[in-house]
Amino acid sequence: MSIAITHSPIPTESATETLARLTGWHSRMREQFPIITAHPDLAYLDSSATAQKPQAVLDAVGDYLVTSNANAGRGTYGWANATTDLVDAGRESVHEFLHDDRAHPSSVTFVDGASSGLRKVAQDWLIHNLDDGDEIIVPFADHQANALPWLEVQQMLAARGRTVTVHPLPYEESGSGDYDIDAFMRLLGPRTRFVAATHVHHVYGNDMNVHRIRNACGSDTVICLDAAQSVGHMDVDVSTLDVDFVVFSGHKAMALPGIGAVWARNARGAAFESAGWPGSPNTTGIVSLRAAFEWLNAAGLQKVHAWTSSLGAVLTDGLSRLDSYEVLGCQSSLTLDSQVQRRLGTVTFRHRDVSSNDLGFVLDSRGFMVRADGHCQARAGEDSASVRVSLHVYNTEDEVDRLLGVLTELDGAA
Repeated sequence: MSIAITHSPIPTESATETLARLTGWHSRMREQFPIITAHPDLAYLDSSATAQKPQAVLDAVGDYLVTSNANAGRGTYGWANATTDLVDAGRESVHEFLHDDRAHPSSVTFVDGASSGLRKVAQDWLIHNLDDGDEIIVPFADHQANALPWLEVQQMLAARGRTVTVHPLPYEESGSGDYDIDAFMRLLGPRTRFVAATHVHHVYGNDMNVHRIRNACGSDTVICLDAAQSVGHMDVDVSTLDVDFVVFSGHKAMALPGIGAVWARNARGAAFESAGWPGSPNTTGIVSLRAAFEWLNAAGLQKVHAWTSSLGAVLTDGLSRLDSYEVLGCQSSLTLDSQVQRRLGTVTFRHRDVSSNDLGFVLDSRGFMVRADGHCQARAGEDSASVRVSLHVYNTEDEVDRLLGVLTELDGAA
């Protein structure tokens, strides 16, 4: 029997009401980002690629480097012991940040980021837990990092004489970008061992509601969740989110690049163990991750989530009024009065006549830093490039209004 699982709720107040309510809070948060306050005329709108860092994270890293920088788990002198303690504290902070109630023998393994973490789950766990004739289900319109590692496992097992069938995780034909649970249920069989899924889609911006996957496949199938776009952007609670792996990158959650984590529940099948000699840990990355989690907790993840979702709603509402633009993903959640859950701060669109790459250059010339390309989607993703605006706590309503002003100027341009 699966447990009840939370997901992104339908908003109870309008986006404009939310933004008004949180204005004072937002001003206090924004002023804590040195790179943002140093460039008031620029709008950084690419937080899905990497988030900017608050002063508290920069200070924590600087303090560590000038007070106790050493290698963890290698020496017995004071600095080495202090560094080892910091690494242990960093691991504990991941458990706490994900609301791990320790009702299971869970573990945290530090990795370079989400891509390397997903591949580590594939190479160090999945490949050892599949038999000839087993089946797995993989999303092919999500990020390549959540598709390619599982195909590598299939190929490696085939070389050993074991056949594993990989089924594409189906999506709704409406183009909403959401998983088609009815079609998913038709794929399930007695040999379904593993499902890879995404928590928040990096192009469509929607919560993929993975509770439906658990409800459909039952309590025995292992689910691995790519949480690169949710950790640090919303409250991720593994005590109710009934998945087996949560993998994320630190740099998208306001920590330094080069750090991430694999959280493993270790309640279904064999426990996850990282293969090989671990080498020296990324101590500065771990220190930054712990500091980022402390900052986000103090800021309030529910407020972060509400702010970015509301800004995204203002943007989609404005775009929906411009004939020249196509917003990707759910079409029922574009307007401010929509009763469908909002995008989580990520809005992706195309101009019907201007190429997305050209539009990206135009926006850059006007001070808006956006991403304009294919966004690393796997083989079933979008056929052509698009412009992605991804928002975080340091973005303002004025930035969104100014962006809409420029896009309005280009409305109807050929």
